[in-house]
Amino acid sequence: MRRFPPFLLFFIPLLPVAGLHAAPIERIWLTHGANDPSRITVNWETENPGPSLVEYGTDGTLGREVGSAESVTLHHVEIPLDPAMPRHFYRVQSGADESAIHSFKGYTDATIRVALFADRGYARDRDLSVLGKEDPHLLLTAGDNVASLHEKGLEGTKAFSDLIDSQRDLFRTTPFLPVLGNHDRELTPRGPEPPVHAVYDVEATDYRAFFPLPDEGWKWRFDLPDHGVCFLALDASHVKDAGTTWQTNHPVTRDSIQHRWYAAEVARSDAPFVLTVNNERNASMRGYDGGAWQSLFHRCSAVITGFGYFGERAEVEGFPYFNTCLKGDGDLYPDPQSAFVTREDNFLLLTFTKNAPTMTVEIKNLRGETLDRREIKKRRK
Repeated sequence: MRRFPPFLLFFIPLLPVAGLHAAPIERIWLTHGANDPSRITVNWETENPGPSLVEYGTDGTLGREVGSAESVTLHHVEIPLDPAMPRHFYRVQSGADESAIHSFKGYTDATIRVALFADRGYARDRDLSVLGKEDPHLLLTAGDNVASLHEKGLEGTKAFSDLIDSQRDLFRTTPFLPVLGNHDRELTPRGPEPPVHAVYDVEATDYRAFFPLPDEGWKWRFDLPDHGVCFLALDASHVKDAGTTWQTNHPVTRDSIQHRWYAAEVARSDAPFVLTVNNERNASMRGYDGGAWQSLFHRCSAVITGFGYFGERAEVEGFPYFNTCLKGDGDLYPDPQSAFVTREDNFLLLTFTKNAPTMTVEIKNLRGETLDRREIKKRRK
């Protein structure tokens, strides 16, 4: 796990820096840096290095603060949340710069909504205002959040800055847990044959620096225990390229650290609903390494990917697999067990209600229309 500077629980003077003018801080995003919904990490960028301060509270008067004196341009400050409160307010500051006061929902509602999208990197022209209209409590992705880390002007973490800028209001008012795809760590063009150098940064250094996430960041678990849901993020994309300079992800063989971790997680019985998210083709993962993953997948509630440029629900032995993509007009290669497929731009809306026997997954287009709906029962213990 990436370690961040210790937070200083005292007031940090925010003195203007000589020769610099105060500027509004606009690029802000919220993540959970640990598997703990009672804490959230507030992230932002500034043009000039400076300290980090977050004022926060349960109404617009704020009243509490946490900060760090380290001088940085990429800021990460974790704050505690009152789990009983339905809404939380905050403002960020660095030197003379500060943001407006923003707010986000807690996880107190009887029903929570999770919006999940994929492949924003090749759908930057899509209007995502529909996501805000769904009023989600949490945003997830299924990978390929950016097109690459080498596009001119969008090198390295600048690619992720551009992602945040594309929907600033959404990301500063909704907690965000992205999942890795191959494009999120593409250092150079792929080319027709594996080159002598590594094309992808398997460790996803820039991604993990930009997004504080649970566990190692390249794989993670996040629970919303009041609603009985657990999300498991796998690092899987183009798994057939393992061992070449096209390798994108950490190993997923049956003897890998990632496979052992996942087996232990799905064996737990503390969450009635377990959703697995990754960026590899569902059929490829089911058959990988002699079928090492399918039996484990079927111990959770559903598997979601953003590999294909279309929308799909497949059913294997009564178990649902989903593919979602904001750019739905790509090549169509449906799952052999496909039950529904669409060429429309799409995202998923997941709905969980406290103590309910089922949850729902909807495939929706960018007009907010439901194209497919699947109800999923609680897992058997």
